Amino acid sequence: MNIWIAVALTVLGCYAVKLAGLLVPAGVLERPLVRRLAALLPVALLAALTAQQTFADGRALVLDARAAGLAAAGLALVLRAPFLLVVGVAVGVTAGVRALG
Repeated sequence: MNIWIAVALTVLGCYAVKLAGLLVPAGVLERPLVRRLAALLPVALLAALTAQQTFADGRALVLDARAAGLAAAGLALVLRAPFLLVVGVAVGVTAGVRALG
């Protein structure tokens, strides 16, 4: 029964966050600072998610093949490679490092 309480609380929390977003006055959303922060927030969240998925295993920080793949993807981005090539390079390097070690 506890799992259903957690599900219900999560549903209510998500609904409350969505409702809070709809209740923000339009004048607040038009401010330059709010617009700038709204534009940067997805990038910051994606970077945090990438870092967490690359350097953590659930209990500790790790440095393994995922870090090599991320570094290769970063280099490919610096060299202005197309996105699919960036993903392919990251996958290839990660697989290669895992095969070697």
